[in-house]
Amino acid sequence: MDLPFSQACENNKRPILQYLQSLLADSTSVLEIGGGTGQHAVFFAENLPHLHWQSSDIPEHVASLTLRIQHAALQNVPAPIALDVNDQPWSCDRFDAVFTANSFHIMSADSVATFFSELPNHLSHQAKLIVYGPFRYQGDYTTESNARFDQWLKDRDSNSGIRDFEWVNKLAQTAGLKLSADYGMPANNQLLVWQTDHPD
Repeated sequence: MDLPFSQACENNKRPILQYLQSLLADSTSVLEIGGGTGQHAVFFAENLPHLHWQSSDIPEHVASLTLRIQHAALQNVPAPIALDVNDQPWSCDRFDAVFTANSFHIMSADSVATFFSELPNHLSHQAKLIVYGPFRYQGDYTTESNARFDQWLKDRDSNSGIRDFEWVNKLAQTAGLKLSADYGMPANNQLLVWQTDHPD
């Protein structure tokens, strides 16, 4: 069977897993936003069998996402759900963690803001938000290749583009999250981790 495939997912899944193993050690449930090809969902759930990994994507992408998840037939990965971050409220429960990879620069800025406004309704106590992708810092790109990538994104869709870390972090803070880690990753990406800002 020909399954949907992303070379970027294939390249980054192992580096991301190295961090998820510790970040999600005490979690039991994860909501993935923008599951895409399903490569992340299947790989992470195989290697983190204690997690219930609920993948999702916008309605028109769910059929493609379902192919790999059904083929893997993992007990801890249910059928993916349709979830457009702009459609509030989201039709899902609360989770110990929310994970999304390479999505903020594809979404519009308004969609990223909407994501954070709805997010608190789906986080359990002491939950984490884990975001993988490229970011700008103090208005600057981390590499020249990211600057070129940003221009390519905007040429394709003027609403997309690499987001400013400071803006995203402010949205996270407004949503009741505090930054706990910012890891430099291969291919000029970051792995950002926020956690709910609740007392123990």
